[in-house]
Amino acid sequence: MLRHHALSENLSRVAETRKAVARSAGGVVAAHHRVAAQAGVQVLRDGGNAVDAAIATGFAAGVAEPWMSGIGGIGVMLVREAQSGRISVIDFGARSPQGLDPADFPMIGGADSDLFGWPMVVENRNVVGAKAIAVPAMVAGHALAHERFGSKPWADLVMPAAEIAQAGVDVDWYATLIIAGAMSDLLRDPGCAEHFLRAGAPVAQGAASAGAPPRMPWPALARTLRSIAQDGPATFYTGAVARALIGDIAALGGYLSMDDLAAVRAQACEPATLRYREYDIAVAPELNGGPTMIEAMATLQDDHKPTGTAPDAAMFSAIASALKKAWTRRLAEMGDRTPHPSSTTNFSVVDGEGNIVVCTQTLLSLFGARVLSPETGILMNNGINWFDPRPDAVNTIGPGKRVLANYCPAIAVGDDDVIGLGGSGGRKIIPAMMNLLCFMIDHGMSLEEAMHHPRIDVSGPDNVVADARLPAALLGELAGHHDVTLAERLPYPNNFTTASVVRREAGVNEGGAEPVQPTAEAIGV
Repeated sequence: MLRHHALSENLSRVAETRKAVARSAGGVVAAHHRVAAQAGVQVLRDGGNAVDAAIATGFAAGVAEPWMSGIGGIGVMLVREAQSGRISVIDFGARSPQGLDPADFPMIGGADSDLFGWPMVVENRNVVGAKAIAVPAMVAGHALAHERFGSKPWADLVMPAAEIAQAGVDVDWYATLIIAGAMSDLLRDPGCAEHFLRAGAPVAQGAASAGAPPRMPWPALARTLRSIAQDGPATFYTGAVARALIGDIAALGGYLSMDDLAAVRAQACEPATLRYREYDIAVAPELNGGPTMIEAMATLQDDHKPTGTAPDAAMFSAIASALKKAWTRRLAEMGDRTPHPSSTTNFSVVDGEGNIVVCTQTLLSLFGARVLSPETGILMNNGINWFDPRPDAVNTIGPGKRVLANYCPAIAVGDDDVIGLGGSGGRKIIPAMMNLLCFMIDHGMSLEEAMHHPRIDVSGPDNVVADARLPAALLGELAGHHDVTLAERLPYPNNFTTASVVRREAGVNEGGAEPVQPTAEAIGV
């Protein structure tokens, strides 16, 4: 059945947005924010490798688009070494604090309005506020990647983010839109209100005649980042930064403790893999979206043989069926429940030697817990929202537990062709990565063609969301097999995921950033 209710009657049906793919022998950084990509590119220009550039990009992203990620969050990184071909996973996922008390999250009926549609908890405290904070591990993850693969001094990779924070990034129309959408919660937290709002309202960009866009300096975070750069990552977990952060969180009633921070360890592990057609696909194992994606791709490989230079209705229908099957098992066994967007960012890097890094980092919801530590300037995640508040659920809230995330960075290796990709958008990431890989592997699309081609989203076992730009005949045939909802590909809301991809094919480096995302950019050296 074909549905039309997700389309806005206000928006143009013929508008097109395109972004050129970046190409460079010296390397490319593709990120969800141009300022972050520039930080990584400068590291490549200064002789750093792909991991060095990814670390600089990651720290800068937490300043340039703080509602998406930052040092108060978590994530995962995939690294492919060009010389050996080895792929390593750096896992810096979240855990709940050891002092968390499940009794503090009683259900009161109804459903929350955030990402997962969980049963409503008293005061919404599993979503917003200090009790929603899980243990942050991003700094530890980047530190482990630097220890194993980095070539530039740690301080050189963190200081660019400190400089960005000190100067402040431009507040453009998109930043104003994002801040306005969270304003009611931001007003409730003194740290958030002071940083993100002015006189109780979002900062707004004026017309060109008003001069340069306003900036949002972040002196407290700049001090924290300088400390991490100069004193090393340990200060975040056992030093002065940790003590200041825990003091602020404790004053707000959170569980996070010095013991929680001191126990943080990022993990290096082997990827989960799938031989798909003539490519080897690697993803992070265990509690993330990667295993679900390769399960769906394994089903697709067994059930359908693609034809042509673009997916037809049969191909999209087979992708949808494979994803529905994988989602059914994921929801039953791993505890995740309903479709949701999220506040996540991804960046993908290829350097001149062909080393490739894909890193996804997140605060979970937009602005995370909507708690900003005044002393440190750190915006905190709301990782407790990954848990189901129902006591009998597979993924129920509890102390010291690992969370189930949906990020899905992947690296696909073929004959003289390596693709590194990831995205943001909660459960929408998994189908988007599958779409893009199928476009390039099954239909031989170039990176630029794949980035612009319409996608479908299957974020659960029930419904298919299809880009309204797909041909009417294809949509009609697809609707004969699945319930289909048409949607626009927009920067807000994000119906099909914001993707960033790099590719090294026949020795040529390329990078592509999501066409409709206004801040996303791929930049070559």
